[in-house]
Amino acid sequence: MWCDIPLGCSPQPSHDGRFAPSPTGTLHLGNLRTALLAWLFARSQGGRFVLRIEDLDPQRSRLEHEERQLADLRAIGIDWDGQPVRQSARTELYFTALSQLEAQGRVYPCWCTRADIHAATEAPHGPLPEGAYPGTCRRLTATQRAERELAAGRPPALRLDAGDERIAFTDLLQGNREGAVDDFVLCRADGAPAYNLAVVVDDAEQQIAEVVRGDDLIDSTPRQLLLARLLGLPAPRHAHVPLVLGPDGARLAKRHGAGTITDLAALGRRPEDAVAWMARTLGLASAGERVSASDLVERFHPARLRNEPTVLHPDLDIDIG
Repeated sequence: MWCDIPLGCSPQPSHDGRFAPSPTGTLHLGNLRTALLAWLFARSQGGRFVLRIEDLDPQRSRLEHEERQLADLRAIGIDWDGQPVRQSARTELYFTALSQLEAQGRVYPCWCTRADIHAATEAPHGPLPEGAYPGTCRRLTATQRAERELAAGRPPALRLDAGDERIAFTDLLQGNREGAVDDFVLCRADGAPAYNLAVVVDDAEQQIAEVVRGDDLIDSTPRQLLLARLLGLPAPRHAHVPLVLGPDGARLAKRHGAGTITDLAALGRRPEDAVAWMARTLGLASAGERVSASDLVERFHPARLRNEPTVLHPDLDIDIG
């Protein structure tokens, strides 16, 4: 067990963690490596580990994808506590939180399309990151909002009035970070709760203490920390882990070809081979060493991790010996 608390290991903070896939396709090796890391962060410290199915997109979510994802997680040695929960069964929690923000005067309607936002953000607009929403509809008067609604002919999305806040936090792997928060979407125009609202409510309700996820999501952390503060919810610690990239240097995706447990099986390789490859690329095993997920629990410590991305080549580059 690793411990970073001075003067001994008492009291111990919670290390309960989670993995939250969207059932819109098969998990590739990059997804599975992130899941393994989230599991190791929790299990190496005696924490709970739960699964949450992020199925708020009914048009893309499929039960067969969910079943395949759970089977692949089991195949690489990941277990979890209790039954997986589905966001689609928890929408009442999200709308309760939305009502709380509305009561604070922090919510406003927005009719902007993607094209509108792109046009508005082509010009510099202060401290917000590239692609951030510039607050166009926040500045509308009541009369202008009525005109926009009539002209749009469709329901608005609901955005958080973030108040141009900047949020600082310390990532367990990336160190001290700070970022501006734009007026992000809380509820989509189709009435579905948005990702940032749902994940903050879920992490608090499930008592998640450490969120371990890919480092491509680190820019969303200030948004979620602000939202937790406004809702009076505890904020988890974060560890943003390195990604697996395709040969072109972009985040691994379907377009890069083979990269799933099913693909490995077609090449005569087993899930154990994938685990050994993951461990080696993370600095948790030596070349040619065969290890299981349970073997890694005792040797795991964040300080051992290689904090740079791994490129997965078309030949699946998982030769372990």
